[in-house]
Amino acid sequence: MSSFPGSPRLIKGALVGIDPLNPPGSVIVFQYNPDTMTRRLEARAAGGGDNADRSEALRVIGPPKETITLTIEIDAADALEQGNPLAVASGVYPTLAALEMLLYPKLATVVANTAAAGTGLIEVVPPDGPLTVLVWGPQRVVPVRLTGCNITEEAYDPNLNPIRAKADLTLLVLSYYDLPLTNPGYTLFLAHQAAKEALAASNVANGIVNLGVSLNF
Repeated sequence: MSSFPGSPRLIKGALVGIDPLNPPGSVIVFQYNPDTMTRRLEARAAGGGDNADRSEALRVIGPPKETITLTIEIDAADALEQGNPLAVASGVYPTLAALEMLLYPKLATVVANTAAAGTGLIEVVPPDGPLTVLVWGPQRVVPVRLTGCNITEEAYDPNLNPIRAKADLTLLVLSYYDLPLTNPGYTLFLAHQAAKEALAASNVANGIVNLGVSLNF
C-alpha cells in the first residue's frame, strides 16, 4: 500500500536484546507501532507511614519504579504476498521466537552450568539474560526487563506456523538503581534521565506563565 507522499516517515518502535556472547542479539522491530502505551510510575520514597520521620517526607532513594505495558501486532500477510522465503517457511514464528528469547538465558550457558554442577567443581550462578532496550523514538531509549508476555496466535498456515499474532508485553524499566555500574544499561538510563530533565526544564517557563499566580518561596 502506498502512503501519502507528503506524510512524514514513521519511526518504528523496537525491542533490542544486547548479549555480549551473541553480538547480533535480538532485534524486534514493531511492524505496527502500538496505538497506546501504559506507563505506571511508583516512587521510591524513604518516608511513609504514621510513625515516619518528618525529615524523610520528601526524600527519595532512587528513580521511580516504572512499568510499561503495550500490545504489538505481527502479521505475515504482506511478506507472504511478496514471497518472502522466511515468512513462507515459518510465518511470524521467527519474530515470536526472538521476542520469547528475551526471557531465556543462553542455552550454551545453561548446558555449561549443568555440566559444571554435575562434576561438583563450582557453585553454579544463575545465568544472566540479555540486556533488553526499548527504543521508542529518539528521546526514549531505555533499558528494560521483559517481565511478562501474553501471546495470542490468531491465524496459521497449512503447516501450523502462526501467520498473525498479538503480544501483550509488560516491561520493567531498569535504572541505575537496579543495574551495576559496569552494565551498559546504567549509563543508558543516566542519559535517559538527563534528557527527561531537559524536557521538564523546557516546560517550566510555559507552566509558570499559565499558572496565573506568583510563586515566592
